[in-house]
This record gives sequence, structure tokens and C-alpha cells, in this order.
Amino acid sequence: MHPQLASDLARLSPLLELTRQRAAAFLDTLPDRPVVPPAPAPGPVPLPEHGAGLQAALEEFGARWEPALSAGAGPRYLGFVTGGATPAALAGDWLTAAADQNSNSSLDGAGQHLERETVDWLRELFGLSGRHRGTFVSGATMSNTVGLAIAREWLGERLGVSVAEDGAAALGRVRVLSGSAHSSVAKALSVLGLGRSALVAVPTLPGREAVDPAALAEALRAADGPCVVVANAGTVNTADFDDLRAIAALRERHDFWLHVDGAFGAFAALSPDHAHLVDGLDLADSVCIDLHKWLNVPYDSAVQFTRRQDLQSTVFRNAAAYLGPLGDDPDLVHLTPENSHRLRALAAWFTLRAYGRDGHREIVERCVAGAQALGRAIEDTEGLRLLAPVRLNVVCFGMDGDPSADRLARLAQELAGEVFFTPTVHAGVPALRAAFSNWRTTAEDVQRIVSALRGAARRY
Repeated sequence: MHPQLASDLARLSPLLELTRQRAAAFLDTLPDRPVVPPAPAPGPVPLPEHGAGLQAALEEFGARWEPALSAGAGPRYLGFVTGGATPAALAGDWLTAAADQNSNSSLDGAGQHLERETVDWLRELFGLSGRHRGTFVSGATMSNTVGLAIAREWLGERLGVSVAEDGAAALGRVRVLSGSAHSSVAKALSVLGLGRSALVAVPTLPGREAVDPAALAEALRAADGPCVVVANAGTVNTADFDDLRAIAALRERHDFWLHVDGAFGAFAALSPDHAHLVDGLDLADSVCIDLHKWLNVPYDSAVQFTRRQDLQSTVFRNAAAYLGPLGDDPDLVHLTPENSHRLRALAAWFTLRAYGRDGHREIVERCVAGAQALGRAIEDTEGLRLLAPVRLNVVCFGMDGDPSADRLARLAQELAGEVFFTPTVHAGVPALRAAFSNWRTTAEDVQRIVSALRGAARRY
């Protein structure tokens, strides 16, 4: 064994304690450290020929890289839709790395059985029936890709061909209809060989990002054959929701696969006051839900559900003598693009076991309350303008007068040490977007954000 490896192995316990101390110190400073540090990233250095061991690496990381990291896990990082890691999820993730399991095969321990138990808990959490089967993937983009890959095979089934065997060209032209599809949907269509041009934008309701069911019915009539509908349970800019039951009812007259992108909006199911937004989610043929958003587990973690796991295994089966057979309950290696993945279900298992449904309901409802409070404050602040109702956890706002992207960028830059917003464009107007999804965010954080925002708005 290399002498430095042997030395680190001999001192592993105290070295891990040093690592724990550094991690704890980082987490302790999250509430007050700059949300986006002003310091630039350090410049590159050459690969070391001779390593100095774990302790030296820890010290260099602390000196060069840690000061430049964002407080993305902290309470005032409202960019994108970014959760943190609950204490239990963090513990689960640490143990995931320690156990270092590849949970894709039944030949290797209980990893995939733990994943199945966790998927069952998540299915219950989101109100899905037993007809839905699920697997863990790396994020919403991969969840959408897997769901649309199954939809692609379903289209082949309808047309009497197997895309898995004959390729996407066997389908001819494909239509994927959606009102306000997330950018990852177009990316998935590119990856799957269906092409970005397969995505057809359907008119939305006036002043909304939700699809107009009547316009969707007309688009389905025009499609003249089986197609795919991507519905939204929470759009990026305004957290708007398609009427899932109304869309599913169109299957009585039209032949289509219904995929629901509920990356963060599916968590509305946890709140009695907002569960109506995802009424009909169980009617979907496939569902995307991102767990490193509102479940507050570390990156990268998401889940995908489908009613047609038979088609899923047709797409992703991996034939090799050292792998288990497909069967009625296929190993996870046959269900996603990955031939191997870490036991990412463990972090979700820990947080669900530690806090249960009621703990995660409280996180959702507190985040919604924070978004509503910020929305009210923006309406009451001179110079700022709320661009859409606060339906769930997203606040989309701009500026009065000259609402230019440059002006908003300067405002966001001044606020970056205190709060981070994502720049966007809504209905053709440059905007900023605040997404509440972190378990640490409190009413006090919201007041701190409001104070900083009002002060900056007066200067711009």
C-alpha cells in the first residue's frame, strides 16, 4: 500500500473527526455567511506528483476553496429551487459514502431493497397508488428523461414497433404537447433522439402558465395519432399548475401518454391547503419529482414513477451474464440509464424516518408562508412589482419604471451577500424569482430579506 494511504488508514478515525469539525463549522456559519461570496474562485494549480495526505488536503480546501463556496444550503439562498439537507438527510448521506453501496443489483446486499422501501414511502407521501412503481435517479432532468423514454416506447407499442430495438426513426414524426414545459423536457427530447422540435407549445390560460385544456384538446385533434402530453405541477416562474384531472379526461377521446413534471410542485400534496393543486397526479402515466428540492436531501437525488414499468425495463434492460434476470420485479440496473449508482435512497430514508409526514408537511407550509409574506412585502414596496400571484413557494417580481435586465442584475448583485434570487423572464418582462424550499428558512429570514430588498430597491 502507498505509504500515504497507509498512514491515512491508520489515522482514519481522527481524520474523520477533523472532517466532521470542518463540516460542522461550515454549517454553523450558514445563517450569517455571504449567500454568494464576493471572492472569486481560486486559480488552478497543477496536479501534485506527491500527495500530502488527507489532513493537508483538508487544510488546503479550507484555505483555497471553502471561502468561495456559496451558502446554497442556507436559509436565504432562494435561487433556482434549492433545498438544503435536513440533519437526518445529512447523516444518511455521510453513511451512504461510508457504506459505498452500488444498489442496482440484488446480487449485492440489501441496497436496492432499502431503495424500494423508500420509494414506497415516497409514493404514499405524494398520494400515488400502488400501480405506480418508482426508482431513484440523479435529478429532475434525468427523471423527465426516463419518463419520456418510457413514453417513447409506449408510442412504439401503439404503432407496432419497438423503439428500444429499432431506434427512434421507427416512430416517424413525434409530437410532445405542453403549455409551459421546463427546459429539461426539450433537453430530454434531444437526448432521446426525438428532437427538440417535437415539443409543441400549446396556448396557456390568459395571464397564466397553465395550459388551456380546450387548446390542448384542439392540439390533440390536430395531432391525428398517439402523442405525448407533458403537464406541469408547478411551473418554474410562477408555480402554476395544469388541471391534471381535466387533461387526463381528454384520454377518453384522444390517445396520449401523460407525463407530469412535478419536480417541486408535487410537494403541494403534503399541505391540506394546497393538495388540490395536484389533484389527479395519480392519473399520470409517468411522474417526475425532484428530492433535492423540497425533501431537503443532498444533491443529487430525484425519483421517477410510472405505471408501465414493463416498458421501462424494455428500454433500459442491460443484458450481461453477471446481472440478475428481468423477471416481474427487475433489478434496478434494468430501470434507468445508470448501470451503477450510489445508495442515494439512504438520505431520503433517513429524513422520512426521522421527521415523517408531519415534519415534511411543516417544512412545506413554512416555505409557503415565507413566499406569501415576501409577496405581500413586494406589493407594499415602492419601486417593486409582483408579476404573478404567489400560488405556492415561488415569488416572481420585477421593478417599476425601467424593468430592464441590467437594472435587475445590479439589484440582485447588490443583494447577493444577503439573499440570492434567480434572474428570469416572465411574459416577456425581465424578472427575479425567489423560490422557498429550504428547511432552515424562518420568518426572521424573510424579514431580513425584505429589509435588504427594500433598501436596495430605493437605490435603484
